[in-house]
Amino acid sequence: MLRFTTAGESHGPALIAVIEGIPAGLPLAEDDINRELLRRQKGYGRGERMQRIERDSVKILSGVRWGETTSSPITIMIENKDWANWVKIMSIYEADKDEEFYLLKPRPGHGDLAGVIKYNRRDIRDILERASARETAARVAVGAVCKKMLSALGIRIISYVESIGDKSIFGLGVKELNYRDEKFYEEVENSLLRCPCKEAEQEMINLIDEARNSGDTLGGVFCVIACNVPIGLGSHTQWDLRLDGKIAQAIISIPGIKGVEIGGGFSLAYKRGSAVHDEIFYSRERGFYRKTNNAGGIEAGISNGEDIVVRAAMKPISSLKQPLSSVNIKTKETTKAEIIRSDVCAVPAASVIGEAMLAIVLTSEILYKFGGDSMEELKRNYKSYVEQIKNF
Repeated sequence: MLRFTTAGESHGPALIAVIEGIPAGLPLAEDDINRELLRRQKGYGRGERMQRIERDSVKILSGVRWGETTSSPITIMIENKDWANWVKIMSIYEADKDEEFYLLKPRPGHGDLAGVIKYNRRDIRDILERASARETAARVAVGAVCKKMLSALGIRIISYVESIGDKSIFGLGVKELNYRDEKFYEEVENSLLRCPCKEAEQEMINLIDEARNSGDTLGGVFCVIACNVPIGLGSHTQWDLRLDGKIAQAIISIPGIKGVEIGGGFSLAYKRGSAVHDEIFYSRERGFYRKTNNAGGIEAGISNGEDIVVRAAMKPISSLKQPLSSVNIKTKETTKAEIIRSDVCAVPAASVIGEAMLAIVLTSEILYKFGGDSMEELKRNYKSYVEQIKNF
């Protein structure tokens, strides 16, 4: 069983993640995690903090010895390189308390107001420091470990950006994406926006420049895909065991995500059943398979052997250089919201976080179904099940 927790604030000394349940014998190095953290920090439209201050790197504090997991809890620390500038503001000591540091003007679209009311705080910073998307760096670190384990079983997770604002790859005539082609993967990874269409990428860049110049922000849509997932993860027997439900919850927990769809998603509601459902075929070489994947690899809460395809809609970032109207929580006077340093667009980063969250869910499901205290045992159990599927 996989469990993980994260701790730390946006401007605190460090983020911490603790992972339990990873089998012993998984090769794991800090660079495996650092590569994923770097992918999260890239993207046209990121703010100064991501581009210059926070070159994230991890320290593995426990659970790994001589390059392999030991089955003990894995503790990962991501130090905040900018901590020296926040020691007083984020101090744990009562003697350092200073109301000059208080933030009092909640941002529309953020958790500022709901948070201070819920927790009865007088400084918005007590909420925004943890509500910040900075926390997702720890999730990406956890996801990196999970992706390493999934890779050992032949499962690969990728992502790409479909749209920024109203600029979409499909608006330029793109009809089908061969995401299993290695060239597709390389094109996405080399793109400033994780976009597989150069023409659309340029239009998106122009749109981001316009938003930056006007003090505004942009959202968009990204897609995350898990390839080579076997039939049988998840269950139809209880609502909380359904794989699509777990994936949807994981993806929508990413800050800024307001919509999640599996496969064809909302577009399927406008079509007839005969045009939606993926017909079933069989061959001795492939076993059971589909020629289409409108279901996105999940039926009745169970993976059906096709690739799992998830799309997510991210709203524009709520921190604006031209702030919206708000109310001072102390004086109750009308004012403008706080101006907090932020990105113009973080959709490419969100797609990498989406990979991490999908990897975490699938790892949890695989460990639940196949067990195994060591990687050797897990691989043996997994291989036996895959053979069972082939011989069904």
